[in-house]
Amino acid sequence: MPCVTLALNQEWNSTVPLEFALIPADTQLESSGDGAPLDISESASRTFFCTLTVTEQIEQESLEVSIWGSTDGQGFGKRPLLKLPQQFYRGTTRMVLDISLRPEVKFLRARWELNRWGRVAPTPMFIAGLQLEEIPPMSRDTPTKRTALTAQSS
Repeated sequence: MPCVTLALNQEWNSTVPLEFALIPADTQLESSGDGAPLDISESASRTFFCTLTVTEQIEQESLEVSIWGSTDGQGFGKRPLLKLPQQFYRGTTRMVLDISLRPEVKFLRARWELNRWGRVAPTPMFIAGLQLEEIPPMSRDTPTKRTALTAQSS
C-alpha cells in the first residue's frame, strides 16, 4: 500500500497547518479496513482536530473508527492512539488527537470496523470521511479543573 507524504508550505517563515483526510470525504465503506499511512513528521504541533462525518447509512449497523500511529509506516502496533465513539447514525463527531508527547510516531492511518445485525441484508454500508486539521498544541501549563479544586482545598 503506498504511503502518502505531505509537505508544508512555508511563506515568510510561517508554517501553514496540515489538513488531510485519513478517510476521504464521501467514501463508501462496505467492509472493515485500513486507510493508507500518512507521513505527519512535518507537523509542527503534533496536535490534530479530528472530524468524522457520516453522511449516509442504513439501519441496524455500526461504524467504529480509530486512528493508529507508526514509526515506519508499516507496523501500527496493537492499540490505537484514538478511538472515536461508535456511530449508528448520520452526523459529525469531533475529537482532539494530541501526540505531542509521542515523538516516535511519524505516520498515522485510520482503521474502520463495520458491524451489521438483524434480519436484513448482511452487508453494512456507511458513507463517511475523517478529516484532520493541525491545531496549536494543548498547553501543559493550564491547570485542569481537578488541579484547581485540589489547590483550593489545600
